[in-house]
Amino acid sequence: MKYLTIKKVAKLLNVTPTTLRNWDKKGILKPYRHPVNNYRLYKIEDIEAFLRKIEHSRASREKRKIDVFVQE
Repeated sequence: MKYLTIKKVAKLLNVTPTTLRNWDKKGILKPYRHPVNNYRLYKIEDIEAFLRKIEHSRASREKRKIDVFVQE
């Protein structure tokens, strides 16, 4: 199984490592911990699933219609 470091994941998601730490605390994206040094590590599969979830959310928002009523 392949793992990514917090630095690599931050770069991939275009966020800071601090943002990833905050997401960890909030339960948004949970990392695994290295058994020796306790560093945060992320499974590639988890990152892919997270990206799919974000993409699905964006797609569903784009499908929503907004009706605009003009008064004359």
